[in-house]
Amino acid sequence: MSKNLSFCVVDDDDIYQYTIKKTIQSLDFDNSVIAFSDGEEAINFMIENLNKEDELPDIILLDINMPIMDGFQFMEEYIKIKPNLGKKITIYMVSSSVDNADLERAKKISEISDYIIKPIKRGRIQTIVDNLIANQ
Repeated sequence: MSKNLSFCVVDDDDIYQYTIKKTIQSLDFDNSVIAFSDGEEAINFMIENLNKEDELPDIILLDINMPIMDGFQFMEEYIKIKPNLGKKITIYMVSSSVDNADLERAKKISEISDYIIKPIKRGRIQTIVDNLIANQ
């Protein structure tokens, strides 16, 4: 089954952005990827495109530790705009942090589908895509 999915990577690590984009693009789907270096850039993009379903991502891969606005601050703002979004977005918090405090904090946010420890392997991305397609 072929499905066009759009990903949004929110991470301040340029090397990670590059490798995750290549991993996503290597899947057998027509996946587009946009990237932002901090949560503020990403939330501003979401606000600018509230009712533009084609512009909004299907999946967000969100880092925790970033300058300007971190992943948890992004989620606070996202929850405020979520009722006005033109589509359902699936969010995965992706971090190198294995701190239980981060994991527990993420679990308490119902809008976060899962907490993934970096690096994300190709098979994990494939599973995310397969699950999203199966649940639509």
